[in-house]
Amino acid sequence: MVVLQLQQPIIGVSFSHSLLFQKPKTRSSAIMCSQSSPTRTQRIMESISVGTEVGGAGGAYSYNALKGLDQLWTSICSNETVSKPPEVVSSVPGPFMPNEASGKSGVDFDVLVCGGTLGIFIATALSVKGLKVGIVEKNVLKGREQEWNISRKELLELVKVGILDDDNIEQAIAAEFNPNRCGFEEKGEIWVENILNIGISPAKLIEIVKERFRSLGGTILEGYSVSSVCVYDDSAILRLSEEKILSSRLVLDAMGNFSPITRQIRLGKKPDGVCLVVGSCAHGFKNNTDSDVIYSSSAVQKVGQSDVQLFWEAFPAGSGPTDRTTYMFTYLDPQPGCPTLEDLLESYWELMPKYQGVSLDELKIMRVVYGIFPTYRDSPLPAAFNRILQFGDASGIQSPVSFGGFGSLTRHLERLSSGIYEAVEGNFLDSNSLSLLNPYLPNLSASWLFQKAMSAKQQPEVSPSFINELLHANFRSMEKLGDPVLRPFLQDVIQFGPLVKTLGLVMLTKPDIIPSIFKQVGIPVLIDWSGHFLMLGYYTFLSTFIDPLIRPSINTFSSEMKFQWMRYLDAWKYGAGLDYRLEE
Repeated sequence: MVVLQLQQPIIGVSFSHSLLFQKPKTRSSAIMCSQSSPTRTQRIMESISVGTEVGGAGGAYSYNALKGLDQLWTSICSNETVSKPPEVVSSVPGPFMPNEASGKSGVDFDVLVCGGTLGIFIATALSVKGLKVGIVEKNVLKGREQEWNISRKELLELVKVGILDDDNIEQAIAAEFNPNRCGFEEKGEIWVENILNIGISPAKLIEIVKERFRSLGGTILEGYSVSSVCVYDDSAILRLSEEKILSSRLVLDAMGNFSPITRQIRLGKKPDGVCLVVGSCAHGFKNNTDSDVIYSSSAVQKVGQSDVQLFWEAFPAGSGPTDRTTYMFTYLDPQPGCPTLEDLLESYWELMPKYQGVSLDELKIMRVVYGIFPTYRDSPLPAAFNRILQFGDASGIQSPVSFGGFGSLTRHLERLSSGIYEAVEGNFLDSNSLSLLNPYLPNLSASWLFQKAMSAKQQPEVSPSFINELLHANFRSMEKLGDPVLRPFLQDVIQFGPLVKTLGLVMLTKPDIIPSIFKQVGIPVLIDWSGHFLMLGYYTFLSTFIDPLIRPSINTFSSEMKFQWMRYLDAWKYGAGLDYRLEE
C-alpha cells in the first residue's frame, strides 16, 4: 500500500461557521472551568498578543477560539443523534418575480461566490473570462498571518489561468527552502527537493488577487453572512444579513468544510474521518534551512483516552531567519473519547522540543495554530440544487490524506473555471449538469485506504510500530522507482501505473507486512478500495486511449453534448491523475 504525502497545511476552520454547531455552556461547566488550573496551552496562548482574527481556514489564533472549536469537535464525536441542520436553500418553481425582492429587477451577477478566502481565486478566474462575479464574505476578506506551504509547480497554476503573473507570485513568496525530508521513527530518511518548499504569505497573496479581481469589475461584499438562498427557474436569490438581497445566475458555495449549505445537503451527517492539526510558529530555531514534509518520531501512543499515531511537518517561516512553523497531526474516526485539540497541544508542547532539538525556554511563541479537517467518503459532493455548486473544501475535493484546500484548489482551478464558465454561458445550470463539475474521481476515493492505514487502531495484534513500518516500506519503494513514481505521490496525486509499481515492490521486498495491512484497515475497507483501484485503471485507459478518439469530434456536437463530453474527458483525466506532469 502507498501512502500519500501531506500537502498545504491550511490550519483551522472558519470560527464563524463553527458557531452553527456549538451548544451553550452550562453555568456549572463554566464554574468548573474557572476553578480548574490553566493548562500549559492556556498559559501560552493567553500570553501571546493576538491580532485581528480573520475568516477562512486558520484565521483564528486565540484560546477562546480553540475552546469553541473543541466544543464543536466534542459534539461531532458524541453519540448524540444528529439533529437536522437548518434549511438554508429552498426551491420555488417558476421565474423570479421582481416584487418578491423589494422591487428588484434583473439579475445582479452571473456568479456569486459565498466565502472569499479561497473563493477569491475562482471568482477572479471567472472574471478573467468575462463573467460578472461577486463575492460575499462574512468577515473582512484578507489572508491569515500563518503561511501556506506549497510547491512552485502548484503555485504556477494561478499564472496559467490568468489570475496572476510571475511578478505577483514572487511578491507573495515569503520563504523558499530546500531540501525536504520524509522519515519514520528512525527507520531511515528520504530527502527530496522542491516539495512544499515555498511559504506563501496569504495576506499578500489575497491582497494581490483582490486588487486583480476589482480591476476586472468584480464586487466584494464584506461583513455579510448568507441567511437563505431561494432557487427559481431563472436565478438564485440570496438573502444576506442586514436584509440585503442579491440575485445571481449561479451560486458557488465556497464556505469551507462547515458550510451551512453543505450541512443541509449532508443532513448533518457525522464525518467519516477527521484530521486534527495543532502547531505553532516561533522564534529561536537554530537549524532552520530545511523542512519536514512528513515525519514520525514515535510509534502509536496514547493522547487523552485514545491511541493515536502522531505525524509532524516543519517549515522555515518567512518572518525571520530563526522563525519556524511546526505542525503535529493525527487521523481519527470521530467517536467518544477522541482527544481534543487542547489534548493534542499539551502533547505537542511535550514532544516538539525533542523533535526539533530545542527547548521551549529557548523559543518565543508567536502564534498557536490548530484545526479540524473533516472528510467524507461520498466526495466530491454532487450538486443537490439547481444553480448552486459546492467549490473547494465545501465540495470535498481535497484529499482525505492531504486535507489542504489551497493545493487542491490550484490543481483543479483550470478545470473548474473552464467548466463553470461553459455552464453559465450555455445555461447548463440544473443540478445534473452542475454535478458533472464535481464528478466521481477514483484517485480521490482510493485515498481513503491511505487515511485508514495511517489511523491508529485499538487492536493488540497490530504492532504499535506498524504504521511507521508500512510508511517507510512505501516511501523506500517509491524512492527506488524514481521521480516518476515518488514526486506525484508527494504532491498528492495518485496514478495507476506508479501505484501498481509501488504495491508490487512492497509485496516483493516486505511480504510479511501484508497480513498486518488486512488487520489494520479491515476486509470491508480493502474490498471497497479494490473497486476504486480498478476504476483508477479504467479511467487511465479511457483518458489515454478513448479521449484522443473523441476529442477531435467534440466541436461537431450540440452545445449541451459538448459541455457534457468535455466534463467526462476532464473526469477521466483528473480522476486518473493524468493532469500531473513532471517538471521539465
